[in-house]
Amino acid sequence: MSRIKEIYDRISEASSNFLGYPLAKDFNYSEFAPFLNLCINNVGDPESPSTLSIDTKDVEREVISFFADILSSSTNDVWGYVTNGGTEGNLYGLYLARESFNNPVVYYSESTHYSVKKNLHLLNLKNIVVRSQDNGEIDYDDLESLITLHRDKPAIFFLNIGTTMTEAVDDLDKIKGIIKKYAIKDYYIHCDAAFLGCIAPFVDPKPKFDFAEGIDSISISGHKFIGGPIPCGIVLAKRKHRNRIVNSVSYVGTLDTTITGSRNGLTPLLLWAFIEKHGKEGLIARARKSQELAAYTEMKLREIGVNAWRNNEALTVVLEKPSNALCKKYQLASENDMAHIICVPGIEKCQIDAFLEDYTKELFIAERLTHN
Repeated sequence: MSRIKEIYDRISEASSNFLGYPLAKDFNYSEFAPFLNLCINNVGDPESPSTLSIDTKDVEREVISFFADILSSSTNDVWGYVTNGGTEGNLYGLYLARESFNNPVVYYSESTHYSVKKNLHLLNLKNIVVRSQDNGEIDYDDLESLITLHRDKPAIFFLNIGTTMTEAVDDLDKIKGIIKKYAIKDYYIHCDAAFLGCIAPFVDPKPKFDFAEGIDSISISGHKFIGGPIPCGIVLAKRKHRNRIVNSVSYVGTLDTTITGSRNGLTPLLLWAFIEKHGKEGLIARARKSQELAAYTEMKLREIGVNAWRNNEALTVVLEKPSNALCKKYQLASENDMAHIICVPGIEKCQIDAFLEDYTKELFIAERLTHN
């Protein structure tokens, strides 16, 4: 057996077993295999042509237009590009925010993704961590008390539209209420919607998180709910912020507006293919099916005596952490005494049932040992 075959088999088997990570499984991009024999480089700004023409900027612009639409805007008012993933999108949003003000302060909750602390360090941004509520949502009372101490500084609000562990959504209305109460004139709102950016537009009631609600930028992952073989994402921002940092680069004959110079040209093509095939209605159907499976998972866990819960219509089911053996077998992410199952597209009911059977056996053995 060749080394390549061994690696493929290992990853393929592991892909069929995981339940604890937001990575959709139901995709097949084999028709794009010939593109692996080409170098595709979307160097520079997606709206600006380059002297290097081996790119997919045309479909990248269509991808951005689609996301601008589902986020209650259009490319007349917002600009964006396809990133390497949510971390880059958050870095870009924070970068634009930093360039907007002199000596701002970033407020973010303790439930925020671990990469954000690294981004803040890279950008040398002053920041304050805000407590989280039990469900993972930011603690508004704590935020307000911290704001009062620094109300003379421009404020950057880093909001979670779906936290990593519990899929909690920070309430934009409450944030805006604090802004109004303390008359904060200079502020910037960035939303990290890595997983929920493709789902939240279709949740009832719809959380307030898009451009119609006054946000400045947003980061979404492409490989999480849509799915794909390569991590990727989308970042969108108001044009006025992007225009503040634009530079012209004569070497490649294009504008420099992105984090990286050379950019992956394959993932825009894959995202575009998904949009062409499924569109907005396809995203809605995927969301509904995943929500149904999450509701089933929560119900069945409770039936076997496990404390399980979800935030509103979430695909993430939070549960008491099972044994390390079960966490390893089903690749469950865990934190302290909590773990979660994320019902992404591609996970089938039979896989949930298999986990439930294993967990039931584990609970039965634990109960017997307790009584003996």
